[in-house]
Amino acid sequence: MAAAGQPSSEVLVTDLPKFDLQQYISNYRGRTVFRRLYLIASCSAALREEAAKLAVLEARKGSDVNNFKAAVALLASIPGYRDRDSDGLLDQSWAVAQQKTNARETNRLENELKGYKNNLIKESIRMGNEDLGNHYYKIGDLAHAAKAYARMRDYCTTPLHIASTAFRTIAINIEMKNWLGVHSQINKVRSLQMKQEELARTQPKVNAAMGLQQMCSGEYRDAAISFLSTDPSLGDSYNEFITSNDVAVYGGLCALASMTRAELQARVLESQSFRSFLELEPHIRRAISFFYASKYRQCLQILESYRADYLLDIYLQPHVNEIYRRVRTKAIVQYFVAFSKVTLAGMESTDSADAAGGNDQAAAASSQAFRDELISLIQSGELDARIDLESNTLIAKTTDQRAEMQKTALETVDRFIQDAHLKLIRLNVLNAGLEVVVDKKRLQQLQLQQQANWAAGAGDDGWADDAGLSLNAGGLPLASGAGRASRVGR
Repeated sequence: MAAAGQPSSEVLVTDLPKFDLQQYISNYRGRTVFRRLYLIASCSAALREEAAKLAVLEARKGSDVNNFKAAVALLASIPGYRDRDSDGLLDQSWAVAQQKTNARETNRLENELKGYKNNLIKESIRMGNEDLGNHYYKIGDLAHAAKAYARMRDYCTTPLHIASTAFRTIAINIEMKNWLGVHSQINKVRSLQMKQEELARTQPKVNAAMGLQQMCSGEYRDAAISFLSTDPSLGDSYNEFITSNDVAVYGGLCALASMTRAELQARVLESQSFRSFLELEPHIRRAISFFYASKYRQCLQILESYRADYLLDIYLQPHVNEIYRRVRTKAIVQYFVAFSKVTLAGMESTDSADAAGGNDQAAAASSQAFRDELISLIQSGELDARIDLESNTLIAKTTDQRAEMQKTALETVDRFIQDAHLKLIRLNVLNAGLEVVVDKKRLQQLQLQQQANWAAGAGDDGWADDAGLSLNAGGLPLASGAGRASRVGR
């Protein structure tokens, strides 16, 4: 079982990823190194033992005993590893010694903080809470770390101090997957009045963190915009969570899943700033270029070849299937736009990442799955078409544009007659020297009722006499509810 706050997954990746594990993990620093190694060891059949060993070694570099115990348990669960543990990675003596060290350090920092509070020096108290929060964060006590950082906020005297506190709180919320908390802290940083050089350092991290929060919340279009707005100066300044390579992958996939072909061209491929990120992951640029050029099969093939890599990414894994589904749906819809009728076989060969090979049974299963996918898209309203099973064709629904135009014209005439009728009533009332006294509450209720009738397609079948109006002459009430003439049916 994973330690508290550690990633866990039931996803099993049998394919070998394209990345080299040690080179991949060297791009990160901080607690995310262990968390990524632990996820890979939990999910990858090919890299399980290597990743578990690296996770144990990484845990020993830090102070989190729970991380170490979780990694050792995972390594011990590999069949036959106990018999060949020549490096002594399963030895628990490190955990016992580290727990004592952590307890001593906690007591020391808490006593120091008490001394600072007695001296009433704000900066010392702020730094004492910061040191204590950093210590709790390193040993994996995220709840106490969050409390220490929250106390820091009361002793911050500059915008830079507030931003630093917010980023530390963001780190805790990201690890706890509290995305609402991440969003709240990002808004705090954005509202700060900082110097230009300080803003230039923090803005790329803010955009990257916001994009990560939006992607993990399923807001793929907003995430794409945030990643596309990230300045290349981000570099490795935020690699305790996200690297420039991740920005390219996350931003490219979210854009593919949510943006039109025109937007992909203008906002992604022609973006000078995002081009620097795409150069780090050229396959993402090729996939987007293929999609823009309507070469959907090549685009899907590239994405499918990197599926194993993305399923081993700690933030992307829960969204891979949904993002791929959206990209595939867009490909099917965009391909069909140019046709009034197309064969299912021809469409499948264009929009499938790989062709069913081998035997007729596999081909039949693939065709049936593709047909079921089209039926699902039609039922959900994403694809405006119908399937002719007899001829195995997909046929676009045709609309009578003449009838639609006539319907729109008649609706416009009805609205004009209604407005003219109301204006005539008002003129007659004014010519008679009467004063219109409006019961605003009743009138609002009537307007809402009429809007509901129009929305339901009932049209204007009649006008109620009691519209909440009273007619006065010389200050004396003449009639109530007679402010509108009755007009039932036309």
